[in-house]
Formats: sequence, structure tokens, C-alpha cells
Amino acid sequence: MFPEYDGPIMAKLIAMWSGPRNISTALMRAWEARPDTVVCDEPLYAHYLNETGIDHPGAGEVIAAGETNLGRVVKSLTVAPDSGCEIYYQKQMAHHLLPGMDVSWVDGLANALLIREPREMLTSLLRVLPNPDLEATGLPRQVELAEREAQRVGRVPAILDSRDLLEDPGGMLAALCARLDVPYLDAMLRWEPGPRATDGVWAKHWYGSVERSTGFGKYVPKQEDVPARHLGLLRDCERLYSQLAAQRLAPRTD
Repeated sequence: MFPEYDGPIMAKLIAMWSGPRNISTALMRAWEARPDTVVCDEPLYAHYLNETGIDHPGAGEVIAAGETNLGRVVKSLTVAPDSGCEIYYQKQMAHHLLPGMDVSWVDGLANALLIREPREMLTSLLRVLPNPDLEATGLPRQVELAEREAQRVGRVPAILDSRDLLEDPGGMLAALCARLDVPYLDAMLRWEPGPRATDGVWAKHWYGSVERSTGFGKYVPKQEDVPARHLGLLRDCERLYSQLAAQRLAPRTD
């Protein structure tokens, strides 16, 4: 068990808890474009793969390159990196918090959630994982994180919808920054193309489109339907998504 958080935060530690296929890497690029921010990419991924044995692209390489000891990972996430940064932004996957895991350490972070409409998320995910279950979508953990934060501080964490972000990047990032109590910077809207040293070793399997990007793309509705065999999963995802989407951020206009 990890001790309950009760210490000061010297830098802003932001954990963005996403599900898969939610433009989370583009959002990480936006934060990395800030001059005051250091980012880390899915720091719990190696532990998750090592514990579950799930067959993800490049799983062996991810485990070999990452930290599988949960205690050491958590320690690295609850203190700012030794770089003098003002913001430490953590791109996290909610499903990497395995069922039954002690998550008391997240109380020392400024938590936020990134969600996506389930049909669009699932049709994208199925191209990589042909038989995902509800846990693989991250939605159960996202709901639990929202409920934990609401019980602890009296309101849910900042909830950002991927479509809203693509339709109004400036307004949504400004709203997110306001909720996280950090200044919004226009630098978050543009970045240089190409890979980053901060990208995980799995980038070659997942980050092709992001590496070609220089900013957030326009939202284009997907016409693809979820296959019939996954309609039960879709309904479960829609139920959890709707709980979160009802409390999502609106764009800031001032």
C-alpha cells in the first residue's frame, strides 16, 4: 500500500488520464510545446503489460525499456523531475490503473480526464486490439477517478472531450488551463513535426500521424460502425461515457 498523500507540491504535477485512441499524444505535444513544462509518456505502461501479459504491439520491448516496479514508478510521478520545470505533465492511460491497485498517490496530482465518443473510439481501437474488453477502454477507471476526486475535493476533475478539443483547440485548452490553475499559452496550439525523445518506445506502432502533425487536426466525423459482435461493449462504454460527458468542460471564450 502507498501512503496517503500529505505533502506539498513544489511544481504543478498534472496527470491527464485518457483512454486509448483519444488524441492523448497530440495533447501531450501541446503541453510539451510550453517552455515551462516537462512531459512523460505513459509511465505505467511497462508495469501494466508486465502484470497482465496482454499482447500489445511491441510489448516485450516496452517492458524491457520501462520500469515495471510500481513503487518506483509512483515515486517518480509524485515529485517533479529534477529539471526546474514549473509543470510536470503526465500522459497517463486510465486502464493502466489495474483493478484493486492502491491509487491514493493520485491525490497529490492535479488530475484531469480525456474522453472520446465510444463509437469513434472503439472503431479505432479495434484496428489494433481485435477483442478489447471494457477495462481496455479505460472508462471504468476514469469513472472511478472522477468519483474519487468528487468525494475528496467536492467536484469532479477537469473532463476534456476529444471532439470538443479538435473543434475549438484554443477555447478548450484555455478552459483546461483555467481549471488546472496554470496560464494558457498560445504555444500549445502548434508544434514541430517528428518524433520526440520523450515518446515511449511504442511510438513506432502508434504515433505515425502525430509525428506528421504540427497542431490539432480538424474534427472529421467517422462513418464507420462498431461490428455487431461488439455492440454489448459499445453500450457499456456509452453508459460510462455519458456520465463523464455530462460534466465535461465547455470552451473558454474570454
